[in-house]
Parts: sequence; C-alpha cells; structure tokens
Amino acid sequence: MQTVYDILTIGRSSIDLYSNDVGAAFVDIQSFAAYVGGCPTNISVGTRRLGLSTALLTAVGNDPVGDFILHFLQKEEVETRYIPRKAGRRSSAVVLGIEPPERFPLTYYRDNCADAALTIDDVLNAPVERSRVVLITGTGLAQEPGRSATLFAAELARRAGATVVIDLDFRPDQWFDPRAYGVVLRSILHMVDIVIGTDDEINALMLTDTEQVQLTHSQVSDARVSGDSASAIQRVLQAGPRLVVQKRGAAGSTVHCAASEGTSTRIEAPGFPVEVYNILGAGDAFAAGFLYGLAQQWDWYKAARLGNACGAIVVTRHGCANFMPTYDEVMQFVAQHGGL
Repeated sequence: MQTVYDILTIGRSSIDLYSNDVGAAFVDIQSFAAYVGGCPTNISVGTRRLGLSTALLTAVGNDPVGDFILHFLQKEEVETRYIPRKAGRRSSAVVLGIEPPERFPLTYYRDNCADAALTIDDVLNAPVERSRVVLITGTGLAQEPGRSATLFAAELARRAGATVVIDLDFRPDQWFDPRAYGVVLRSILHMVDIVIGTDDEINALMLTDTEQVQLTHSQVSDARVSGDSASAIQRVLQAGPRLVVQKRGAAGSTVHCAASEGTSTRIEAPGFPVEVYNILGAGDAFAAGFLYGLAQQWDWYKAARLGNACGAIVVTRHGCANFMPTYDEVMQFVAQHGGL
C-alpha cells in the first residue's frame, strides 16, 4: 500500500485557554486567549509548518469546541478527514496560567472527553499503514477504549514497517495511580522505535514506588519524579526502542542510541539561549523539529538541534499549536544563533 503521509499523530486535542495576564496569580486572571492544543495535535501542526505531509487521528465532540479545533487544523492543512465526531462526548479543554519563568498552573478538563473514546475501528479508518512515521502518546494510553486503539495503532504501524514514536506525555491527573502509567507504557516498548521525554517522564516510565513522585499544582497536572535517569534510559533501550531522546530544557537534548544503531551511544545537542515566556508546547515543538529531521534522514545531532531550535522559539510565545514555527522562521532563528 502506497505511503501517503510523512507522519500520522494519534491522541488528544483540545481548546487551550491561556491567560492574557502574564505574571498574574491564577485567581487574578481577567481574560484568556483561545488556541488549539494537545501533544499530538501540536506536533501535527509543527511538522506541517516545517513542510511535512501530516495527518492527525484524534476525536472531537459534536460541539462548537470541536468546530474550533477542526477549523484551525484545516487552515493549517493538517489532514483531518480521519477525525471522528463522538456523540455524547465533549471536546477537551485546558486552562493555563502564565507566571514565568517557573510557574504555569495547568488544569485539564477531560471528563467524558472525545479523544479518549478513539476505537480500533477509528484506527482502521486512519492511514496507519500509509504513513512513514506514526506517533502515539502516553496520555492516549490512559483509559479505554483509547488505550486499546493506541496499542492497536502501534501494532499495525510496526507490521507495516513505519517508524513508531512515543512522546511520553506524562500527565499524572489522567491516571488513577501514577504507577499505572509506567506499567502500561512499559508494555508497549517492544513495539516502539523512538521514545521522547523529559527526565521526569523517563523516570515515570520506570516508576514502581509512589514515594518517588512529587505532585505539583493543586490540580496535580504536573509531577516531579525522582530517580536515576541514566539507569532508566538504559532499561528503556533494553526493552526494544533504538533511541531515547531526552529533552533537557535550556540545556538542549541528548539522544541515547541502542547498541544496534552502530553509532555513538550518547549524542549531546546544545540548546539555544532565550528568555522563557511560556514553557507549554515547547516539548511538542521539539518533537516536531526532531521528527522533521528524521523524515529528512538527517543525523541525530542535526535533528536534535532543529528540535531544540523549535522548542526555543515556542518558549518565547504565548501558546502551543498556534505558535509553532515555520521552516523559514526556524532556519532564520538558527542562522542567527550559529547554525545547526
């Protein structure tokens, strides 16, 4: 079957309401700006703006929020024809306060959300076998029927010879027990080629003891997970993936390669110094840049540097999907900072 898309991303989508009162405590916010978000949705827009052919498999409700999300994606020329409407379900929402450089209180509204209701039939209707790269996320595995649909998509993509990528996307309030996150995600690693995550997410992937978890924000939408990241990365690689891509914020990123890759086991890609405005979406921008490099068959250092550049641009901006850089924008930014 002929390949049609460079990348298919699968999972959550949302309307993102971001505080316009930057620096204000959450209780003092007067207004919000409305954008589109959700890890795989952000990555679909980011890769499309860089020039890849991109499809998205998410789900929305029969509601105006679903119209809002689809309208934006269609303007961005992300393929939306495979996105179902879920009767009786609501499109997801996220509300964010912005108190740079370190506080970004975040609340998810995902009760009865449409994208968690993706089914195996939805996957069968999507171009999984006609995509070079298929990206899934940790949150897509949080509950049924979306969990089975996501597992099936990885299985189908693997059989078709696609590169399977998982963005760890650890959101503790989406799991009834943070240890369940690790249990479920570890079960899929044998079908995954590339793992992308932060230190906290990589440690959560190997989590067995809740004492390692320090929840942050009153809505427990974020967490700090203690542990030996280096050891966790080696355990992940032993489970089957050929790469673990470690997002390190301002420090850049590190690509850890399995021995079968036949290259350096650790590739350091330095970041780009910028002033932080809003960290939300920067990791998804990184993933978009890295996956663009993958699609262009760049070496891992160059791909990671492009990811770093995309992330650096987005941390200076107000939102996520709406602010992903174009190829020309990121190349101009890179040229101003010494190149890739």
